[in-house]
Amino acid sequence: MEDLYLSFTDRQVFDEISSKIDESRLARNKFIKQFVQPIRDELDRLKFNYVIKTRPKSIYSIWNKMRKQGVPFEEIFDLFAVRIIVDSPEEQEKSHCWQVYSIVTDFYTPNPDRLRDWISTPKANGYESLHTTVMAKNGQWVEVQIRTKRMNEIAEKGYAAHWKYKDNQSSQESNLEKWLVRVGELLERQDLSALEFIDDFRGNLFSDEVFVFTPRGELKTLPTGATALDFAFEIHTDVGVHCIGAKVNQKLVPINHVLKNGDQIEILTSSKQKANEDWLRFVVSPKAKSKIKESLKEDKKRIAESGKEILVRKLKQLKIDGNNQNLDQLRVYFNVNSLLDLNYKIGKGLITVNDLKRFKEYKPSGPIKSRPHVTVPDANAIEQEILKTKNRYDDILLIGEDMDVLEYKLAKCCTPIPGDDVFGFVTVNEGIKIHRANCPNSTELLANHGNRVIKAKWTSQHEVSFLTGLKVVGADRVGLINDVSKIISEELKVNMSSLSFSTDQGIFNGEIMLYVNDTRHLDLLIKKLEKVEGVVKVSRFDRGIVESTKQLN
Repeated sequence: MEDLYLSFTDRQVFDEISSKIDESRLARNKFIKQFVQPIRDELDRLKFNYVIKTRPKSIYSIWNKMRKQGVPFEEIFDLFAVRIIVDSPEEQEKSHCWQVYSIVTDFYTPNPDRLRDWISTPKANGYESLHTTVMAKNGQWVEVQIRTKRMNEIAEKGYAAHWKYKDNQSSQESNLEKWLVRVGELLERQDLSALEFIDDFRGNLFSDEVFVFTPRGELKTLPTGATALDFAFEIHTDVGVHCIGAKVNQKLVPINHVLKNGDQIEILTSSKQKANEDWLRFVVSPKAKSKIKESLKEDKKRIAESGKEILVRKLKQLKIDGNNQNLDQLRVYFNVNSLLDLNYKIGKGLITVNDLKRFKEYKPSGPIKSRPHVTVPDANAIEQEILKTKNRYDDILLIGEDMDVLEYKLAKCCTPIPGDDVFGFVTVNEGIKIHRANCPNSTELLANHGNRVIKAKWTSQHEVSFLTGLKVVGADRVGLINDVSKIISEELKVNMSSLSFSTDQGIFNGEIMLYVNDTRHLDLLIKKLEKVEGVVKVSRFDRGIVESTKQLN
């Protein structure tokens, strides 16, 4: 699937790597034959029943390594992978795999940082294998995978192959069953959108893992980067919701402490502790995320119920009828989207008795007046009428599942402004950063850090200005800059941060940094500038160099 993706997104690179792999086929076959021969001889001598398979790494894997390391094809050394599959009784699988590992490392020097033992501690999805990378005699790195026939069938044919080896007492089946239970929990949740389900499912299936222990020595598997809070939710939802801290290896740590392989964790709880929105910034496991969101929603419903009781009581005291008409007027007066939000704000104390008294003084005697009937001839006119009904003076950026108002920063790599399609990204040190949906970094963030991406959307923002850039291209003439600046400063009253123009053989290129209210404001400005004599094209651009992944994180 990855190779297919690369063949469509960058055909030239795909063809180049494919061609170089084909060109080196004869040399590669000769090298592999020489590499495996001493291993074969020793396995034969010890009377192992085995199969050795060899293959080059996938084109996508090679391209990914070239891109990350910044090196050409010729400098990628571990282009080859050798898989040794032994046919062993299940009770001897572990010892036989390690015996084969010993044979391989007798002939070739292993890289100690590249040993992966998924036999002693299988992955949560049931995958078992022993991986190592060794140095061949000619100085090339070769990846060697060691597994049994049973392990190989499960790895290659999927989870259904596992039932062929069904054993109710096996730890392997237990691991598989745990994974299936997690998937079942996801399927049972009715509040997940399709995208959220895919994101959580991917998190359960593909994430790297960390192995930690309970105080009694029970092994727990969590995604890499998991915190003490993730561990608490892995134990039980109630433990997670009431978690106030933890002891890791007998040392007191906060709930956002990142766990390492081999850590032993004891969770500290308090009945007064409750889940809060900030927790979603540092938990990484799908289970913890979903349970925190459920707890927040339940908490909001409880507060709203309490707020509803307070509202009914206060309306009686103020002698205001609690009918639907008055409740609708209350919702409009306090500018909330629903009665649930109104009750929630009252329950939280954000709307007080004094606020309700002011509403009584303001409240019109009759029903809310509707706009007079307007005859509109076409779809464009209908859209204009809809826009007129919208209040553009009190909107803000809403973030998270519940569309709450949270602190954020605008990403410098794409300089979003109100009206843009945006998403939030939870950074490690700088809180939530807002990116445009078409930001140059969006593909990287969504693909590799999907668990840290959160929803965000603008309502319009009229009185606050945002810095953005315009690129102007056209035919040079006397007075051009003066005409452009007049439209910006005098006609549309837009403040400029900087203005620079350059000309080359009668063609000018200009860059203008200016402050706009939202995308509608910007679109109007672009249309006006395109009408200036000599201007050929006006387009928006993003200021600065695209941030690196480390800066984003």
